[in-house]
Amino acid sequence: MQLLGRVAGMAALLLLCRDAARGQEASAPKASQPAVPEASKDGPPLALTLKRAIELALQNSKEIQVAKIQASVADRAAQITKAQFMPNLYAGSGAGYTYGIPETPGGRAPSIFNVSYTEQIFNEPLRGQAKETEEQSKAQKIVLEDAKSNVITRTAMAYLELGKVRHALELLRKEQESAEKILQVTEERQGEGYELPVEVTKAQLTKAQVIQRILQLEGREDELEVFLRYQLGFSETQAMEVTPEELPGEAEQAGDNLVAMAMTHNAGLQLAASDVRAKEFRLKGERRGYFPTLELVSVYSLLAKFNNYSEFFQTFQRNNFNAGIDMHVPIFSAQTKAAIGMAQINLEAAKVNLTNKKTELTADVRQKTRRVREKDAAKEVARLELQLAQQNVAVFQSQFAEGKVNLREVEKARLEENERWMLYLDANFQKQQAQLELLKTAGQLDKVWQ
Repeated sequence: MQLLGRVAGMAALLLLCRDAARGQEASAPKASQPAVPEASKDGPPLALTLKRAIELALQNSKEIQVAKIQASVADRAAQITKAQFMPNLYAGSGAGYTYGIPETPGGRAPSIFNVSYTEQIFNEPLRGQAKETEEQSKAQKIVLEDAKSNVITRTAMAYLELGKVRHALELLRKEQESAEKILQVTEERQGEGYELPVEVTKAQLTKAQVIQRILQLEGREDELEVFLRYQLGFSETQAMEVTPEELPGEAEQAGDNLVAMAMTHNAGLQLAASDVRAKEFRLKGERRGYFPTLELVSVYSLLAKFNNYSEFFQTFQRNNFNAGIDMHVPIFSAQTKAAIGMAQINLEAAKVNLTNKKTELTADVRQKTRRVREKDAAKEVARLELQLAQQNVAVFQSQFAEGKVNLREVEKARLEENERWMLYLDANFQKQQAQLELLKTAGQLDKVWQ
């Protein structure tokens, strides 16, 4: 009986294992199904040109949206100060219980209903403040244009670098194939006794270095793709195709021309000049603070008998209307003198800042112009080195066909050619980067892609 019990237990255990295995097989396809829709969620890769990428970035940039909001806020602030020189009509009530002479904390008589009208006619300190805020509102539009230049620069650099990185990855994968062939040949020759172990280690090191660089570039490729998707308003899974491009011909500008253009179009210099104008408006207004101020005023009041007017005044009139001017003539005003001193100091600081900006901008443009020339020369050197490496590959291939060199020498020449290719790509990108920085400093980025 014990033996039959053990056999029955083993049979039950086998049946349970079989059912569990079938359950796992049935559930396995369901677990792997979501991967397919995710991979093809946004369809085929989207082909982008540099110009199109910049257009999309300008349309979807969060930085530009914030700058537009800030410009609108500055416009509203300017309108608030300016509104005091426009008609202002108010209606209200000052009804309340009075004991004794009828009056309110503001000095006006208690009224059931009142309407007041005010309009500044001549108030130079206030007008100076209004012009200052208006100039500051214009400065926010300069900030908005500078934000657009920043978006163009970052987008163009990311696009060009992504094209360079992808091209470099293609070259490195070819290098990996060449490194594997070199390692294979070296290991075979070592096994035959023609190579030392150190040569095998060198070949292994070369292959490992290539793999390391591939991983580094793949990481950089992912970073650039994430940035561009965010900048262009794409989804997180949208694939993109970029093509290696050169900057438009308008990007090539003479240094002297760019210095003159920068003096007119550089955002930082424009902001400094705008700040000087704003401070001049403020100083002009404060200096006229010794002039009289003139304001149109008008008041209508509906009074009530329960405020005891008849007890303190000879006659009582229910409807009352007053209109005229409110004029103040300053005889001695310490506040006006202090305001003029503060405005003068602020204007002097703004002028010094403008002068420094002009000096720094001239030096910056010339320095970046020289940098572009240096990078252009480095690009030409890299191009000639690449051309020489390509010619060497052709020579080695010809000698290999004749049996004068082995496969390892040919693959080493190809490795050298790929390295020269990557150096040329780096040199070309560095020149483009220098051009973009120069054009941004000169305020010419938006004109290049018009």
